[in-house]
Parts: sequence; structure tokens; C-alpha cells
Amino acid sequence: MKSAVETLNPTRVRLTVEVPFEELKDSLDAAYKKINQQVTVKGFRKGKIPARIIDQRFGRGAVLEEAVNDALPKFYTEAVNGAELDVLGQPEVDITELKDGETLNFTAEVDIRPVLELPEDFSSIEVEVDAVEVSDEDIEKSVEQLRERFASTSPVERAAEDGDVVTVDLEAKVDGEVLEDGVADGVSYTIGSGELLEGIDDAVKGLEAGGEATFTSELKGGSAAGQQAEVTVKVTQVAARELPELDDEFAQLASEFDTLEELKADSRKRLANMKQYDQATQAQERVLEKLLELVEVPVPEKLLADEINTRKHNLEHHQLDQMGLNLEKYLELQGKTVEEFETETREAAVKGIKTQFVLDELVKREKLNVNQEELTEHLMRRAASSGMSPDQFAQAVVEGGQVPLLVGEVARGKALAVVVESATVKDTNGEVIDLDDEEEDTEEAAEATTEDADESAESAEDKPEA
Repeated sequence: MKSAVETLNPTRVRLTVEVPFEELKDSLDAAYKKINQQVTVKGFRKGKIPARIIDQRFGRGAVLEEAVNDALPKFYTEAVNGAELDVLGQPEVDITELKDGETLNFTAEVDIRPVLELPEDFSSIEVEVDAVEVSDEDIEKSVEQLRERFASTSPVERAAEDGDVVTVDLEAKVDGEVLEDGVADGVSYTIGSGELLEGIDDAVKGLEAGGEATFTSELKGGSAAGQQAEVTVKVTQVAARELPELDDEFAQLASEFDTLEELKADSRKRLANMKQYDQATQAQERVLEKLLELVEVPVPEKLLADEINTRKHNLEHHQLDQMGLNLEKYLELQGKTVEEFETETREAAVKGIKTQFVLDELVKREKLNVNQEELTEHLMRRAASSGMSPDQFAQAVVEGGQVPLLVGEVARGKALAVVVESATVKDTNGEVIDLDDEEEDTEEAAEATTEDADESAESAEDKPEA
């Protein structure tokens, strides 16, 4: 077999392959054997039909077609490996010549990973991030949120006010008809929380137990999601919320601490840790943006089109479906036009593909490996963010053949961390941030930053067919 490579552009090549006919022998034998098992000829036992009879009855062309389709993947793979190409996706194969007993010639056009020139070092990269500052106001807000969680309620005989917890029965009508899923009884709602329908606050305020009101609101979910409905709300109980006193007794109730001061000190520490993680994430994102500006990365058009379609499909058929929305309603809620959505989706896809190309090249250059402990830690984090148990998530990953995807996420996170270590990171106060002191947060943040790109440019080397 002979092959040659023609570069069509930085991300696409054409392979020209010439195969001597004798190299098709194994595939021809397999084709005759397969056809033998599929057909019946009077006078011959199944599977024992001579090749010449198959040629006469079914045509030599059918045998050749079966043999070529069986052989093409092998010859294509040999040509790719011989040329040391890093291919992306399925090739477009064209058989240019097939002479029985003489030769098989074909071409295969396929996308490849572009050759990238990375900077020798990244010390020229400098970014600014938010300073880690925890104010007394932050502490008070944190403690107040904890206090809200331990609030108690008691029924009152008066009209409902802001902050009260009301128990209500709801009935929704569209075009005068009560919806099958539009009735709910005994719903608990805190006035002012915004957790139910728009307009319900004004409807229930001023009502006592037994009172009812009707208002118009757009339904957020269910069979009539996005439609205007006439909603009748009946208040069955009004309860006032009572917050516990902010004292040492509350600290003992709500935490493992004995005093309120100890609780506040712990809140300060936790908030500082959270802000340090946010700072590390911010550093990763901004360093990545600078890195992409330094490297010229051509993007394969077909890969980009596939990535855009994948993002749209996931949004429409997974995320929005769960929310009871369609794309049109989603864009209306976001205040975006179709053109703006298309532009943003394309930009995100381009960034995702470029990120993966650049970080994969860095992984290769730095010879970065992923050990079992790193993979397990990453799997635990991904499981937590997906709402699945580690065992369930691990099983889904293995069954879906996604282990290499997770390995890639970890490796790219490590590659980005290498760049961040060389870059200069300053906070808004002008202080240089040493992220080495927050190594664990930095590695987690780097993996989170690169996860959006991890499904981009994942090639599937499917078998090509003529």
C-alpha cells in the first residue's frame, strides 16, 4: 500500500491511498463467507456455495463492495498512522478507482489538530483579580442567613404581611379551563420570597385565613408553561415568622460553637476560604484568556459546526426541557435576539475548541500525567456537581466510555495550573497573589475552568464507508 498526504489548510488534509489488489484477499474471503451465510442456492448447503456460483448469481460487484467496505478502515488507519496525523472525526472517503484483480485507489479528507506554537514560558502574562476581603457586613449577612434557617412560625389571626408564611390553595385556568396540573392545595409560601408565581405577593397581602383573590400570571412550568393564566389563590392559614435571638444560645443551637463570637469567627474563616477559591477561579479564567491571545489557533469548520449543534441540542433538549421552556421563551426571558444567541454560542464553541487544543498541546509538551488519586478526586467533585453518588457517577462514566474524557479534564487543569504558576497575578489592591499557598483550590479551580472545553474537539474515529 502507498499513501500520500496533501495539506488543504492548517486543519484539514487529503490522503491519497493506492492498494494492490492482492492486499484485499482477506477482505474478499470474508465477503464470500458473509454472503454464504446470508443466501440460499438450490443444490448447495448453506455456507458451502462456491465463489464462482456467488459471482454468477449475485454479481462480483456485490462481493467487491462488501470487501472494500470491510477493508477501507484498515487501509485508512494505516495511512493515518504512517503519516503520523492527529485526526479529528470521521473522514470523507471517495473511491477513485477500483479495478477487479488490479488495484483499489481512494482519497480520504479529514480534519486534523493544528500544529501550534506555544510560548517558551508564560512569565509575560499578568492578570488582576478581586482582593480577598471579608467585611463585617459580610459576616452579619452570613449569620443572618443562618438565623433565617432556624426561624419558627406561629399562626396569627390577622391579615398577611411581608415576611409571613401563608398556606394557600391554588387553581390555574387558561382560556377559562382549569388545567389538569393547575391545582395545588396546602402550598406553603413565604411572602416576598419570589419562589412562586409573579403577582402572588400582591394578591395574598392583606388577606386573612379564608380570604381569596384572583390574579394573572405567566406559568413557569407544567403543561402550559409560558402561557398567561388566571390564578385563584385561597389563604387557609397565616403564620408569623419569629427569628431566634442573636446570642450564645443561638450559636449553640445552630453550630458546634459555644459563643456567638466563635460562630462569627468561623463565618469569617469560611467566607475567606470561599473568596480565595473564587479568586483562584478568577485567576484561571483570566490567565486562560491571556494565553489564548498569545497563541494562534485555527479551528476546523466542521468541528466547529458540530460543536455549535451539540451546544444548541443540549440547551434545548436537556436544560430547557427540564425547565419547561422552549428556545424562543428562553431568549425572551434572557432579553436576547436569535442573532445574539447564535453569536454567543459560536464564540463559546470557538473558545472551547481553542482551549482544548492549546492545553492538550501543553500537556504533551510538559509530559503531564494523571494518576489514580487525581482521577478519583476529580470524579468525586464531578459526581457532587451532578447530584449523583460517586458510585453512580463512576458507573455512568465507565458505561459511557467517558474515562478518557475525565482524564483529559484533569490533565488540562494541570496544564493551566502550570501557566498560572508562571504568570503574575495581582489583586485590586496591587498585591501579588501567591496561588501556591492555595494549591488545592488552584488545581480544583483550573479543572473547573477547563471543563467547559472538555467535550469540544473530542474526535471519534469512526469506520469510513465508501
